[in-house]
Amino acid sequence: MPTKQATFAGGCFWCMVSPFDEQPGIDRVVSGYTGGHKVNPTYEEVCTNTTGHLEAVQITYDPNVFPYEKLLSLFWSQIDPTDPSGQFHDRGESYQTAIFYHDEEQKQLAEKSKESLEKSGKFHNPIVTEIRPAAEFFEAEAYHQDYHRKNPLHYKLYHKGSGRADFINRHWRNEFS
Repeated sequence: MPTKQATFAGGCFWCMVSPFDEQPGIDRVVSGYTGGHKVNPTYEEVCTNTTGHLEAVQITYDPNVFPYEKLLSLFWSQIDPTDPSGQFHDRGESYQTAIFYHDEEQKQLAEKSKESLEKSGKFHNPIVTEIRPAAEFFEAEAYHQDYHRKNPLHYKLYHKGSGRADFINRHWRNEFS
């Protein structure tokens, strides 16, 4: 079976690459921008929250090795799905969360996973992560790609200092392995 694509916005894309990067069946994880109205936006433009884009990762994966349901579980375990204003230290539209589906099956699986999370009672506030059709994806600048590898110390400090690491540990510790 050929590879497929999945696209997730989970706040800062630096923090969304590493969890998916070395999983079996994941061929490629690219940082970029999607969901907006400007063609080929720059990081600086996206950060102004005027282009409509969200920072996102686009994942090329083998569904026979790493099924979409497993991607969804891993995505949910990296975010605070109840925060409508961004993620952790990063605030604004460009840091909101969303699942961008590429076909009807992904849409149905995403909706089912969101409903399951809502019913789980894990969070007291509503789940605000949107499920949207995939839009044109613009690859981010080269210095944003594989940031966790190029700048491991800064990445670790940012992941911890932003509040993401503690949140994940508190809410998702045993959810995904």
